[in-house]
Amino acid sequence: MSALFNFQSLLLVILLTICTCTYVRAVAPRLIDRNKEGFLGLFWMSARIERLSPYVALACIAMAITILVQ
Repeated sequence: MSALFNFQSLLLVILLTICTCTYVRAVAPRLIDRNKEGFLGLFWMSARIERLSPYVALACIAMAITILVQ
């Protein structure tokens, strides 16, 4: 099933995008920071969401538990 139609998969894709963009920005900041507008600006915004890291961390832990329980 596509991630667009399954809420749990959609949430997983969003969390993985946030974590991946934050990691890429830490390793190669120029790669993320040069695209602040347009469609690729979504990745720049995703890297900025990591500032709310306690909430992202709790969401990642909750998602891991739900996947392990299934």
